[in-house]
Amino acid sequence: MKTEIVAVGTELLLGQIVDTNSSWMGEQLALAGIDSHYQTKVGDNWDRIEDAFRLALDRSDAVIVCGGLGPTQDDITREVLASVMGVELVLDERIAERIRAMFASRSRPMPENNLRQAMVPVGASPIPQQPGTAPGLVAPIRWVRGVGAVAPGAEPAEGAELLDRVVYVVPGVPYEMREMMNGTVLGDLQRRAGVSATIESRVLRTWGQSESGLAEMLAGRIDELDESGNPTLAFLASGIEGIKLRITAKGADSAEAWQLIDAEQAVLEPLLGDLVFAYDDDNMETAVLAELGRLGLTMGVAETITGGRMANRLSSAEAAMRSGTAPGGAKLGDPGLASGSDDAESDGTASDGGGPGTFAGGIVARSEHLADYLLHAGSSEVSPLGDDLVPPLASAAGAEALARAARLRTGASVGLAVTAIEDRAAATPEHPFGTAFLAVSISAQPARGDLPAVEHRDHADEIRLPGDRERLADYSAISALNLLRLILQDRR
Repeated sequence: MKTEIVAVGTELLLGQIVDTNSSWMGEQLALAGIDSHYQTKVGDNWDRIEDAFRLALDRSDAVIVCGGLGPTQDDITREVLASVMGVELVLDERIAERIRAMFASRSRPMPENNLRQAMVPVGASPIPQQPGTAPGLVAPIRWVRGVGAVAPGAEPAEGAELLDRVVYVVPGVPYEMREMMNGTVLGDLQRRAGVSATIESRVLRTWGQSESGLAEMLAGRIDELDESGNPTLAFLASGIEGIKLRITAKGADSAEAWQLIDAEQAVLEPLLGDLVFAYDDDNMETAVLAELGRLGLTMGVAETITGGRMANRLSSAEAAMRSGTAPGGAKLGDPGLASGSDDAESDGTASDGGGPGTFAGGIVARSEHLADYLLHAGSSEVSPLGDDLVPPLASAAGAEALARAARLRTGASVGLAVTAIEDRAAATPEHPFGTAFLAVSISAQPARGDLPAVEHRDHADEIRLPGDRERLADYSAISALNLLRLILQDRR
């Protein structure tokens, strides 16, 4: 079964909104074993939308239309679909009542134009999932290529090939679209396509190597998998989130598919070594917090170039893990994650689950005055050179001193700091623009219960990063977090 995606909305063509919906749907179709050959974007114009629908129905068995289901005059997906089907729109009173109830639950009157969203083409049926006011639609269509829809009860011209097509219409609001795709569309497509096998996938998230570098490292294994055809590997470049390596396997059931994935992961991880930092939807922050929790450590950060990026990522991840809403499902209290035991003392170990835990806090030192204060505060413990001889901030020694200051000033057991040559005027041949200095400072801790002893360690790295200042800041943040991960795992 060939499937096509048509995204509707002038804002997509103007670049005002990036079409992440189509990319997500394409990925889900692949994982469901459904072929997706085309993706089209079209503006809010009747003729062009109709042309896109007709072209899609001519060449694809199923069409997923995303967007244009709102209540305003430019939301015309329903009307164009009815026209292409050759049928009328009728009011679905059950949908209308559901929309009225949504407004009533918010103590707001319902504008009459919202009833447009309850209009359904004859022959189409609403998708049961309706998290918002826009209902989705499933519209089976009898179609003749190059001619159009055959009206219900009518017969095509003699000799014409009658094709069974189906159109799914979902809202452009991402969470609404995803609920309908997962709840109805993907399963219905598999049923129509006769897909009986189960397809599962796992993503290995890597940092520290380019896509081409990974492909070179795994070239031999990729050749072997090309011969077998199951499982398969795919590289997904994800910017500052690294390179994702997706393992996809097909089996008679889910257990068989996962068995293939587990076996392939066991082959790949020794080849990739310490490049793998997380799986599926977990990220660098959750990986770092998990390692800190495993060791019973807390951390504080001091930032210059990164301007609070590390603190934001860590605090957001910790809050999500604490509430159980982290994208990858990680939670504080899970094995290997910061559990926040009630007997934690104020000695740099994780605090109780009711308050701040593994991440103690951060300092953004953008002014010379604040940076100078941090490097002098604590005198010899911050700077081994002495209170009057602090190192230059944008240097490995300066980053190391800043990491110690982060640890001491936040009361944490681990300090993480980033500085960089972010001013082109301050660049030198030895330290060009884009030079970043990453540093970690860890205080010694004795073994406690199931927690291992931790040795004191100060470590600094100097790296070169590409791009403009914004990219320098983003890549510095993720690189520093990765450095801490590697040190906590005894890989550096």
